[in-house]
Amino acid sequence: MMKNGVMMQYFEWYLPNDGNLWKKLAQDAEHLAQIGVTAVWAPPAYKTTEAGGVGYSTYDLYDLGEFDQKGSVRTKYGTRADFEGAIRALHDQNIKVYLDAVLNHKTGADEKETFYVKRVSAENRYEELGDAYEIEGWTHFTFPGRGKKYSNFEWHWYHFSGIDYDARHNERGIFRIEGEGKGWSNEVDRENGNYDYLMFANVDYKHPEVVQEVTRWGEWVIREFNLDGFRMDAVKHISRSFVANFLRSVRKNFQREIYAVGECWKNDDGELSFFLDETEEQLDLFDVPLHFNLHKASQEGAEFDLRTLLQGTLVQTHPTLAVTFVDNHDSQAGQSLESPVADWLKPAAYALILLQKEGYPCLFYGDYYGMRGEEPIHRGVIDTLLKARRERAYGEQWDYFDDPHVVGFVRSGDESHPYSGLALLISNKDDGEKIMNVGKLHAGERWIEATGCYPGEEVAIDPEGNAAFRVPAGKAAVWLNAVSP
Repeated sequence: MMKNGVMMQYFEWYLPNDGNLWKKLAQDAEHLAQIGVTAVWAPPAYKTTEAGGVGYSTYDLYDLGEFDQKGSVRTKYGTRADFEGAIRALHDQNIKVYLDAVLNHKTGADEKETFYVKRVSAENRYEELGDAYEIEGWTHFTFPGRGKKYSNFEWHWYHFSGIDYDARHNERGIFRIEGEGKGWSNEVDRENGNYDYLMFANVDYKHPEVVQEVTRWGEWVIREFNLDGFRMDAVKHISRSFVANFLRSVRKNFQREIYAVGECWKNDDGELSFFLDETEEQLDLFDVPLHFNLHKASQEGAEFDLRTLLQGTLVQTHPTLAVTFVDNHDSQAGQSLESPVADWLKPAAYALILLQKEGYPCLFYGDYYGMRGEEPIHRGVIDTLLKARRERAYGEQWDYFDDPHVVGFVRSGDESHPYSGLALLISNKDDGEKIMNVGKLHAGERWIEATGCYPGEEVAIDPEGNAAFRVPAGKAAVWLNAVSP
């Protein structure tokens, strides 16, 4: 991550199926650079079971809007040429591009195959619900629309460990595929006994042909599209050794940094720490515990103890490996992991992740551009906070998490960034005030509040670097030197 970098997740779940996102992204590249976005997390760009698919029901990893498959050439976001144009436009603005890598499962197979399975319990995938029996399953992927271009690999039933539909008996469930070397991975999350199986046809990373093919794809897609890294989907369901070896193998083919961040959706910093250790820190992780702390704080209001806001978070335990975020496409309303941060707290939440020293903040498209076609309500304050991050959020940080209803921190600033330094306060109850020390080098300066809480008001920094900073009830206040850089 570059100094004060910002990642932007450039999609939300309910974007229109008009094939225009890549074109919009290309046109938006200059603006993104201006507001301080240094990397874009692009949505899954692959052909899915239908043209309008968000990208997680992946059919063909080699078809990024290039072949007539599943009823269209383009994906929901556009054609391959559109995607390449967006990447060029972003690179022209020195913005990196991370592709969402959906490697856990496949769906939309071209042909059925016959094989043996054992049905297992959804609550405990080690619990077998009877003996092995023969089914027909959609597991043969031949990609007739693509032919053999880019890869001649065909997927068969033995490349998967589980499936959710028995076509012979027209039954749905979780069916563990039987055979030599088959079975769930023991390097996955322990929820439901074993959380190797998530959905669709579950890719078996114990199979050497699968490991070879998917690793080859990883190298191919980075080189073919000149990508800068991956956002790796659903990593708690994928063999941890595969995740680490995949990234190591891909990286050895490039003389530049290939970044990776994983989605390990666990509200438990101990579990996340274990994952990071087991994968030898080959990737960063999204700070899910921080998201849930923000969600809880926004639901409980004045009942929430703000002193605990950062407790149990990845940004505290692994600050250099934490990607901090407020919301994403999974947490937004209507989704399976629905846990949105309420609107009243969103400005404070973004102030926290954008202005603190640690963590790599990720800005959500839906919060900046709006969701379901509705106008965004936070864009103005987010622009203000991004500007403060670019210009002011430098130097050491001192925390003031000493009151259940008013917390904050200061950044001391540094000599390389004129007039840098800041003070942040967050309230979840009444108007608040806190004396905080911003450092003696700021003595005599006059500071103002940047988000519009106190128009025209100035605070004087005393000879010791102290000042009494205010915050309105239920808001965030960001205090900066009145002189602009």
